[in-house]
Amino acid sequence: MLQGFSKRVDGEVAEVIAYHGGDMQAAISTLLEDIRHLRHQLVLAEGAMGSGMTRGWRPSYNRD
Repeated sequence: MLQGFSKRVDGEVAEVIAYHGGDMQAAISTLLEDIRHLRHQLVLAEGAMGSGMTRGWRPSYNRD
């Protein structure tokens, strides 16, 4: 299973690079913008959730 996951990730990386015409810097910039956007979405979701709804759970903004 781990091997299949690795192949899928490699394929996704190749797709991102191809989408940006081989420009690695543009690909990284786009991914960083996506991260910023998703973190902002987490902030909004956290503000909209009541603590009772999530039983005290809070989103994590960094990988552990």
